[in-house]
Amino acid sequence: MFKLNEIKELIKLVDETSVHELELESEGARLSIRKPGKTEVVSVQAAPQFVQAPAAQQAPQYVQAPADNAQAPAAGQAAVPDAASSSLHKIVSPMVGTFYKASSPDAAPFVSVGDRVDEKTTVCIIEAMKLMNELEAEVKGTIVEILAENGQLVEYGQPLFLVKSE
Repeated sequence: MFKLNEIKELIKLVDETSVHELELESEGARLSIRKPGKTEVVSVQAAPQFVQAPAAQQAPQYVQAPADNAQAPAAGQAAVPDAASSSLHKIVSPMVGTFYKASSPDAAPFVSVGDRVDEKTTVCIIEAMKLMNELEAEVKGTIVEILAENGQLVEYGQPLFLVKSE
């Protein structure tokens, strides 16, 4: 089953991003968070082999989301000028999570502007659900721009780096 604090953290994450729907399944329990318009729908369903929770915990909960959420641009998207970056390779986030430039707060960043990278060079870490996922460049070239800030929430498909390919 999902813990209440995990559900609250996921609701906050969905609320702070432009993600409109999130579905997770773990150990036979399914969690679905949707944000259509101004309302989030949160429902938790337990698999039949587990002990059923009281009806009050199974009923969907409705949480009012901020009205300006639908019109807010995704962080980092406005910073990417289309004309200038069209000839550059974009390294994008493969998931929703938290962007980290280094493996720890005291460590040097994986890459900086001007660094040369190859296909296997680790460029950052994306933390999702307390899992640290290393992101590789997947292209050979030079880092031209870093589009995300350390500790920033990033979305699926959001550009993180611009690389001048070789």
